[in-house]
Formats: sequence, C-alpha cells, structure tokens
Amino acid sequence: MFAPRSIPWPLVALFTAGYLPPYLLPTTVGRLDTSLPLSTTQAGAVGSALLLSSATAGFLLASRIQRLGARTPARFGLALAVLGYGAAALTTAVPAVVAGAVVGGFGSGTAMTVAASRIAAERDPHRASTAGLLSVSALAGAVYLTVPHLGRAHGLPLAAIALTALAVWPLTGRLPGGTVRTPAGHGADGLDGRTGPTGPTGPTGPDDITAPLPHRRSGLVLAVTVLCWSLAQNSLWGVSGRIGLTQAGLGDAALGAVFAVALGAGLVGVLVAGALGPRLGRAMPVGAGTVLIAGCIAVSASATTPAAFATGEIAWNTVYPVVLSYLIGLAASLDPRGRWAVLVGSASSLGTSAGPLTGSVLSAQAGYPVMGLVLGAGLLLLAAPMTAVALHTGGRPLLPGAIRRRGGTPAALVAAATGTPSGAVPEVGAVEQPVVEIDVEAPAVAVQGAYDTAGPRQAAATPGSGTG
Repeated sequence: MFAPRSIPWPLVALFTAGYLPPYLLPTTVGRLDTSLPLSTTQAGAVGSALLLSSATAGFLLASRIQRLGARTPARFGLALAVLGYGAAALTTAVPAVVAGAVVGGFGSGTAMTVAASRIAAERDPHRASTAGLLSVSALAGAVYLTVPHLGRAHGLPLAAIALTALAVWPLTGRLPGGTVRTPAGHGADGLDGRTGPTGPTGPTGPDDITAPLPHRRSGLVLAVTVLCWSLAQNSLWGVSGRIGLTQAGLGDAALGAVFAVALGAGLVGVLVAGALGPRLGRAMPVGAGTVLIAGCIAVSASATTPAAFATGEIAWNTVYPVVLSYLIGLAASLDPRGRWAVLVGSASSLGTSAGPLTGSVLSAQAGYPVMGLVLGAGLLLLAAPMTAVALHTGGRPLLPGAIRRRGGTPAALVAAATGTPSGAVPEVGAVEQPVVEIDVEAPAVAVQGAYDTAGPRQAAATPGSGTG
C-alpha cells in the first residue's frame, strides 16, 4: 500500500486567505454599489482596483520568494490584508474605502504568491491546490449564507476577508523563515524550514534560485491564455449578483442561497478533481472543462427566471474549480521552483482584476445575454491553446497496465505478487517517465579453450604414482 501523503495545512490556510477576495467579488461589488454613493461602473472599478493590486503583488514577488523565505512575506501580506480590508469595512468615506481595498488587495496577493510558490514545491502540488480550493469554496459559501442576514452594510464581506487573514496569522509560524533552496524534482515539505534530500550543499545551491525559467514558450502561452480565461470568468462573476437581482428576479437572501449552493457544488467538483488527480492527464479536463464553462456562462447571463439562473450558476461553479485546479497543477509542473506557478497565478489575478469593470461595461453597452455570448465565444477560442500546452508539457496519462515488463505483465501486478516496495513502482495516474537509451560496449566474444571446467584443479600424473 502507498504511504499516506500529508497535506500542508499552513499553505492551504494561506491559499484560502489569498483567494477569498475573488470568491466574494459579487457581494463585495454589489454592496459597494447599493450602500455607497457609487454607480454600477464605479463599484466594478473598485473591485477591479482591488484585484489589480493583488496581481501586482504577485508580479513583484514572483522571483523573490525563494530568497525571502515564506514566513516573513506571508506575515507581511496578512498584516496588510487585516489593516486594509478592516479599514475599508469600518468607514463609509469612498476614498478611504478605495484605499483600504487597494492595500488589502496587495496583502491578499502577497499571501497568494507565497502559497502558490510553496505549493509548487510540494511533491504533489495538485493535491495541495485542490485542498486549498476546497477550503476557500467552503468558507465563501458560509459567508454567502451568513452575510445577507447581518444587514446591507458594505463592510460585511470586507470584514470577513480581514478576519480570515487574522485567523491564518498564527499558522505562519510553521512556514520556512530563511532562504529556501528547493531541490529540483523533490520539493521541501513547506512546514518546518528544512530543505529536501540534497540540502544546501547539494546540486541545488544559490545559483539554482536564479536559474533561467524552463518551458518559456509554453509558460508564456499559458500565462496569456489564463489571463484571458480569468477575465471571462470574472466578467460574469462580477455582475452575477446584479443579474440575479434585476434580470432573474431573486431577492437578496435567495441570491445568497444560490451562490452558497453553487459554491457547495464547487466543493463537489474539487473533490472529484482531487479523486481523479492526474489520471486523465491535464489536457482533457482543461479543454473539455473550458468548453462546458462557456456554455454555463451563456446560460447564466441570459437567465430570466430564478430556476435558469440557479442552474447556470451551479453548473458553472461545479466545473470552474475543477479546471482551475488542473491549471494550477499545469503551471506548477513547468518549474519545480514555483516561478511559473506564481507568474501564471499573477496573470490570472490580472485577468480577474479586469473582470468586474469589463463585465459592467459590456452589460451596460450590450445587455447581459450578449455579454454572455461574447464571453462564451472567447472561452471557446482559448480552449485550443490551453489544451495544446497541457498536451505538450504534461505527458501522457499513466493508466493501469501502461508500465509493462518485456513479457507484457503490468508492473503493478508484479509488485503485488512479489512484494516489491511501493516506492519502486509509479502510482497509477502518474505522468509516464521518458525512457532514456544508454549505449554500452559490446561484451567480449568468448574464445574456445579460454575456460576450464568448474571445481578444484587436478594434479598432473607423475611416473610411479600408480596411476595407469
């Protein structure tokens, strides 16, 4: 049996604190619109400024986390999140709210950057990112169920984000404090500051931290497409609250319930993604999932009844975290030091930041149904290059029986029959490893008479010995 793999819970908690603001975007933007003297477009612009600040933190820190360690940047980011979101929640002055949202956004982005870089260094980044998405979906669903019953103040969702950052702070003591050297292909445990098997004096020294980015073309294509992918997602997500209230005819409490159920369905999607892992590869979940999301967005944007709106939102939020978890894993696989994971995550945050303003402008100019068709068409175009990157860099899925001995017997069956240690056989679902041919010299040809019979040498017969 395989040994159970532990989940790095401090990183999962940091991931949750960093990703919570985008998940609460509909209620944050909606309450800024209704509770403060802001127009719909202005409220969307505030949401975009918050997420743009978060993306900026990722771009600035992408290449510095390995030098700074994880603990100090994580605490700095959480402190900014508590101060920024807390101040924005406690005031009704628009300039102060905007400033607090921007400061808090930078703090969230810092926390998200640290979590992404350290998760990429884990032995199983897909498992860790899936746990993070599971955590943030559950917390956001609880907020959506609770906040409508506490009033219409604009500061309630902002206060929820600040309190989450405050609760995560004590867990940062288990993060590495100094310069972290991550052995290529192994990864540190991310909890106690110890490096992997090679250590500081091994092949991964200080020069390893500044090594050039691998897979530059694939990483760049992935970053650009993920930026546009996130832009499309959050263009609808930023105005979903207004679609439910004004076009589908839901009340505030009913709308919160729909979002909570949708995020609950997202939990199911994350659990399915975690159970499947890399068994299907990454190309099929990314490509087919993006096509399904395009259809769900069109349904949600054109919904005129509560049932249609709920159907579109629930289906969309079921598929979205599944595809996102595979995209995070794909970015992490491009560089074991986590640089592409941070850069792609920052590109995603950049697209997310432009989503609320883009959705507000499109819906104001063309209406919600047309906006949905435009976003859906864009996602269909993005599915092709994203799938191509997954096919090019992810390898083929390793299915049962894919590893075989020359006799045709699956290696897993041989291991089960002979008691081979579990670590000697790749797990089902792991990416197939390339076979490297090694040239060896031809063995010397045996010459007749060069070898004698086995056993002790016989003494030669002497005259008079009595032998005939």
